[in-house]
Amino acid sequence: MPLEHSDIIRFKKRLEELRGRMCLSSKQTHEGEDPQDVRDESFSDSAKNAGREMAGQDAKVLRQIARALEKMEENTYGICDLTGEEISLARLEAVPYAVTTVKAQERLEKGLLG
Repeated sequence: MPLEHSDIIRFKKRLEELRGRMCLSSKQTHEGEDPQDVRDESFSDSAKNAGREMAGQDAKVLRQIARALEKMEENTYGICDLTGEEISLARLEAVPYAVTTVKAQERLEKGLLG
């Protein structure tokens, strides 16, 4: 069942709010860094790696949010990028930036889709 216009508006608002919070959080994190702390030799490699992983995950989610918003402009939001099938409302409620069905995402992660 295709999404209602009111659903798309609601999801767009959620995505824009999420993007705003993530950008603000990232900005505050970088502003809060003390250059001396970053150079400090006691700053563990694992902490540095964890920070890089978090930044990488945030960047990935921000790209997914951008793609979901782009799909709204294309009138394809809620349609899987890989299979063309409808993405369930439950999945979009849980992950509003999802651009694939659960099944397609699982197949992609297993290397079965390209």
